[in-house]
Amino acid sequence: MDNNDILRRIRFIFNLNDTKMMSIFASTGYKATRAQISDWLKKDDDPAFKKCNDSQLAIFLNGFINERRGKKEGAQPEPENRLNNNLIFRKLRIALNLKDEDILQLLEMADFQMSKPELSAFFRKVGHKHYRPCKDQVLRNFLQGLQEKHRKKS
Repeated sequence: MDNNDILRRIRFIFNLNDTKMMSIFASTGYKATRAQISDWLKKDDDPAFKKCNDSQLAIFLNGFINERRGKKEGAQPEPENRLNNNLIFRKLRIALNLKDEDILQLLEMADFQMSKPELSAFFRKVGHKHYRPCKDQVLRNFLQGLQEKHRKKS
């Protein structure tokens, strides 16, 4: 999945407007303009479309954690320069304070079955013998489950 698609999906799932998106970025000390956010959220074939890089998405996800869980005391975490699906998944899990059972339930809502050991492999350190890279399909289904849960309420 590309960063812009993830940003669009999170915005839709949690019904975030431009002002809220700007405040999420600002909570990490990054100043994102309304024009920047608008360009990141445009469809890929739009001439004004701009690619959201890994660092910018990491900043947004760190801000999303601040927004949902409260800002951590002391120094804020540095945004990663390179993101992968495992890091994105981990940051969303932290922001939403999800347990394994919650994630499995969300995946089930998207008609995707997974066992607890398969899921825990995504959150292990790289190099651990049970670490497994998270494929786009898993992240996409997780976001779909979030959408089922949070958008059905409205």
